[in-house]
Amino acid sequence: MDALITITEESPLGADLGLLFQRHTADMHADTPPESIHMMDRGQLAVPHIRFFVLRDGGVPVGMGAIKRIDANHGEIKSMHVLAENRGRGLSKRMLDHLVAEARAQGLRRLSLETGVQPTFIAARALYAKAGFVECPPFEGYRPDPNSVFMTLAFT
Repeated sequence: MDALITITEESPLGADLGLLFQRHTADMHADTPPESIHMMDRGQLAVPHIRFFVLRDGGVPVGMGAIKRIDANHGEIKSMHVLAENRGRGLSKRMLDHLVAEARAQGLRRLSLETGVQPTFIAARALYAKAGFVECPPFEGYRPDPNSVFMTLAFT
């Protein structure tokens, strides 16, 4: 375990998070049609029913992820991103494990997400599947979309 890696709950409006949001936005717009992009901006993430987490390496923000509470039992992963130059180190898995643990600690019984079908999302879909997420129908306000994959994990 790398002692310099931390994951803490923070405000998405933090002054040093600009690069994370810029890269996340660029990745989401790289090969996904605009009508199929479901990301939230910093302001939309800064609300009481969303918990936002930052993964830092030696104090430098290199990853982020959030849990949006849908109802008493169901949450959604939003804005999960690790900077490209920090991928391949297991940081995405650490963030996902953290989000799942936080969802369980909040008493949620199910955690869902929406991701893309494009090649840029292959690694993310594999990560989610390895963690036990399975494909599911659209949930909470989403509609069927040929550019989206919906996945869910029920807690036992």
